[in-house]
Amino acid sequence: MFSANQVKLAIAPIGWTNDDMPELGSEVTFEQCISEMALSGFSGSEVGNKYPRDTEVLKKALSLRGLEIASAWFSSFLTSKPFDETAKAFIEHRDFLHDMGAKVIVVSEQGNSIQGQMETPLFASKPVNTEEDWKLLSEGLTRLGDLAAEKGMKIVYHHHMGTGVQTTTEIDCLMEGTDPEKVSLLYDTGHLVFSGEDHLAVLKKYVDRIHHVHLKDVRMDVMERVHSEKMSFLQAVKAGVFTVPGDGVIDFKPVFEILSEANYNGWFVVEAEQDPAIANPFEYAVKAREYIRETAGL
Repeated sequence: MFSANQVKLAIAPIGWTNDDMPELGSEVTFEQCISEMALSGFSGSEVGNKYPRDTEVLKKALSLRGLEIASAWFSSFLTSKPFDETAKAFIEHRDFLHDMGAKVIVVSEQGNSIQGQMETPLFASKPVNTEEDWKLLSEGLTRLGDLAAEKGMKIVYHHHMGTGVQTTTEIDCLMEGTDPEKVSLLYDTGHLVFSGEDHLAVLKKYVDRIHHVHLKDVRMDVMERVHSEKMSFLQAVKAGVFTVPGDGVIDFKPVFEILSEANYNGWFVVEAEQDPAIANPFEYAVKAREYIRETAGL
């Protein structure tokens, strides 16, 4: 399905230790996390809070295990703070990732986000961008795209639950309001399905602008509880709404077929934040790796 060296496989550390809820996986060390990533058959990782920020220390730890850095999350505040504040933090983040050999920078706007609020109902209180928000976001992302290009890198925008860019309509608005040469899209299966979107339609429409992919599955019974019990995003995560590919309701075969036909080149990142005390991260990493091998031939 995919040619040799076309796609590389990574897994995010959020299944081992959760940056938003440090109590999840607090006992798991950085060394255990990356060792189990490598042992389960992945060649890359995104960056978690326990990762050393000294690039030489990080490079050594990863190279011993045959791992690379695929990218890392960056929170922008383009709608709520002066651009220069976001730009300063972004440049530091960009330079770190560039030194680690990454080609893309994951960006998600957090100016109006509720994703980190433990008690705020996810669907009832979802933020909606105003016309001014869209203007600030589009212009700001374009400028971040220029900063990324200075290092030969791209920004990939992460549509995300609990933010102003979650739904298909909102993704359309973002894509229409930005330059394809400066703003690319991160495609996340789990966030689209959780939001109630047609994830394949979004993929087909924007496949040429997708330069990073998060492979995340969802549990339908937990999704239904999130609605009925008015859970927050973090409560949904703790309840197990997300899981790895092959363990939820999403059929990834058509996802892989569309990306293959479009000659997608880049990383596939398994990202499934769960409580590691309930869902053993190594066990689930192995499960995901086997499913991707069987389904995508990778």
